[in-house]
Amino acid sequence: MYVCSCFGITEQQVRDHADTGACTPRQIASACKAGTDCGGCVRRIQALLGRGACPRRQLVESGAPEPLGAQPPAAGMPAVVVAEAAPVGLPEAA
Repeated sequence: MYVCSCFGITEQQVRDHADTGACTPRQIASACKAGTDCGGCVRRIQALLGRGACPRRQLVESGAPEPLGAQPPAAGMPAVVVAEAAPVGLPEAA
């Protein structure tokens, strides 16, 4: 059965993407565009994904590191470095 008629995405395709790690409608959209046109299928995608059925979420909750370098900074290193800059287009005070 089709979930997204805009892009011709079926329930099985959504389940296949979920099996490979897509846990949210946004991740499904990134994988196959479902939900990115009219948005009418987003609730159906949410229902297919269910709650707590994400293998990656279970890994993160068990203490496994986040993928793609999203690990916390090493001890002694700041979490965020913010540099201040002069406002653009305003002359500097003399």
